[in-house]
Amino acid sequence: MSVEIMNQADNHCVVLQKQGGLARLLIKNPPVNALSKRVRLGLIDGIQTALQDPSVQVVVISSDEGLFSAGADISEFASGDVEPPLPKVLALIENAEKPVIAALNGPAFGGGLELALACHYRVTFIGNKVGLPEVHLGILPGAGGTQRLPRLVGVAPALDMIVTGKPVKAEKLPGLFDHLANTRELLDDAVSSLADKILNQRETIRRTSDIPLDASAFSPDLFARYRSGIARQTRGFYAPERCIQAVEAAVELPFEQGLERENELFLECLQTPQARGQQHIFFAERAAFHVEDYDRDTPVRNIAKVGVIGAGTMGGGIAMNFANAGIPVMILELKQEALDKGLGIIRKNYEASAAKGKLSQEDVEKRMSLLSGTTSYQDLGDVDLVIEAVFEKMDIKKEVFSRLDKVCKPGTILATNTSTLDINEIASVVSRPEDVIGLHFFSPANVMKLLEVVKAENTSAEVIKTSMQLAKTINKVAVLVGVCFGFVGNRMIETYSREANRLLLEGASPEQIDKVIYEFGLPMGPFTMGDMAGLDIGYFVRQSRKPFIEHDPSYCVVADRLVEQGRVGLKAGRGAYLYEAGQRKPISDPEVMEIARSEACRLGIQQREISDQEILERCIYPLINEGALILEEGIAAKAGDIDVIYVYGYGFPAYRGGPMKYADETGLKHIYDTLCRYRDQLGAYGEAWFKPAPVLKQLAEQGKTFNS
Repeated sequence: MSVEIMNQADNHCVVLQKQGGLARLLIKNPPVNALSKRVRLGLIDGIQTALQDPSVQVVVISSDEGLFSAGADISEFASGDVEPPLPKVLALIENAEKPVIAALNGPAFGGGLELALACHYRVTFIGNKVGLPEVHLGILPGAGGTQRLPRLVGVAPALDMIVTGKPVKAEKLPGLFDHLANTRELLDDAVSSLADKILNQRETIRRTSDIPLDASAFSPDLFARYRSGIARQTRGFYAPERCIQAVEAAVELPFEQGLERENELFLECLQTPQARGQQHIFFAERAAFHVEDYDRDTPVRNIAKVGVIGAGTMGGGIAMNFANAGIPVMILELKQEALDKGLGIIRKNYEASAAKGKLSQEDVEKRMSLLSGTTSYQDLGDVDLVIEAVFEKMDIKKEVFSRLDKVCKPGTILATNTSTLDINEIASVVSRPEDVIGLHFFSPANVMKLLEVVKAENTSAEVIKTSMQLAKTINKVAVLVGVCFGFVGNRMIETYSREANRLLLEGASPEQIDKVIYEFGLPMGPFTMGDMAGLDIGYFVRQSRKPFIEHDPSYCVVADRLVEQGRVGLKAGRGAYLYEAGQRKPISDPEVMEIARSEACRLGIQQREISDQEILERCIYPLINEGALILEEGIAAKAGDIDVIYVYGYGFPAYRGGPMKYADETGLKHIYDTLCRYRDQLGAYGEAWFKPAPVLKQLAEQGKTFNS
């Protein structure tokens, strides 16, 4: 069939082709077909041209890329250049006097799905995914999505899609599509068939806005029950409640008034610090991948097989990441019993996922088939990457790397999962330090999204680039950092833990401190976190750092006493809290406060009543200050990298944008002045730990921000 190019919009973002009585508008705005200003103008131009052509009987909107559209270009939010607004474009489409079909040749998200909802008919293929993920940016669908989707799929399914932002397969949404092709390749045939049917039957144009919503079709307490069900996971976020209110408007108001209410709620969300924080993380995550340590021409090594040293909790979790991505893994343990136990735990984890319906039994067996074990270093000779996950002691790490250097083939990347140790020192024992890198996974490694990629002094650009790209393969968010104690995440968390422990000495209780931090938005407070991880871990780290902390005799002294009494946390049933057998719920223990009082008396620290505000400032502001020092030293390249690490690795609330963005929102002068106040109030302790970083002082004086 011949194709006539009727019109091409500005910069070819939308191409309009004619095939007989069919006019096709193809969106062509790589890489994700964002509905930018040029696309919106192209759609208006294309629709108007097709409507004015008497030979055109049906209009089809589709894509010239691998996906239909990923939605709005959110960079326009900051510029304010939103003319013509997307709702205006969609109104033109919906009110068209010729039938308009949306042919989704790939995923449609956000504004992309809203575009499809405004068309009169929708066609896609089985397995294609659609969604309205705006809630993850702190906003809600602002182009009619909250009003049209409930009319097509029902109120309850629409509510869940909009509030969770999760993508859904097309076949799981009855009512949304008029036809589902079996495969993507059959989509064009389905579109032609639907167009013929529309013309032959002379159907009245079906506008989504005309579909009535029957309130009797769902429970009158639907919204109340939904609010109650999501309260815990959405605490602190602003947009989810406004999403619910927008869907309520679809039920309670006529369509046009519902659109007006949606727009009001959208603008309300857009102006909040929560939206700014979530959008900051969105951009910072993408910016983290773009580093100056390699370029487009830097080669990437092929990682076809991976070795993991250690079959414990961390080693097993790391191995699962690669098996999940279809990469074979050889796990080494020196004792067969430990190896068998580790592989057994991995299978148990997969079986648990299968029991929840997240994996099929076939998936379980396929992934387990990719995992093999050995007790001999010689069996690691053909791996392309090896990651050690052994005990956090320098002499053990060095021994492992010395042995790997002898058995691994040339070009194998030698990675350490150390969370605190000097990777340059580890690299000093091998003959190829350019192949050594840190790959710091966070526990549980098969669940946590963050991967700190730690470059040592001699790490090659090739190894850095390979590691950063490999992170995407195993579905991790990678941030490149430099070598120092604790790198970025654990170096900063040390200040947070230190202050929490000092506040305990000064009179605050573990419950009060944890409550303040939980209400700030973290998933748990420092004492609950310590018990979950094991207090002995921090104890061993402090033992190795005595020269750096011995000037402060109060440094985590209560935590040390707890460990010395065998109170190492949840695994022992006792830590900062007590735990009943088989339970994870912490129980208050007065004995901990007695230990704190005793140590405070010994150290000459006067206990007092401490406000929640002081707890928040003394735990969070030093953490921010340490981040500023990390930026000064070049350990992190940019403030956004620190924010990504803290949101994905430590549960810092995304709606606050990470610690550095939170500081920007709070005001750097306020952060600086508060640190100075505690420095002056806390005597020698304040002088030691509350000195503001020079870059914080400079930015505060200049009225600037970390992320400006």
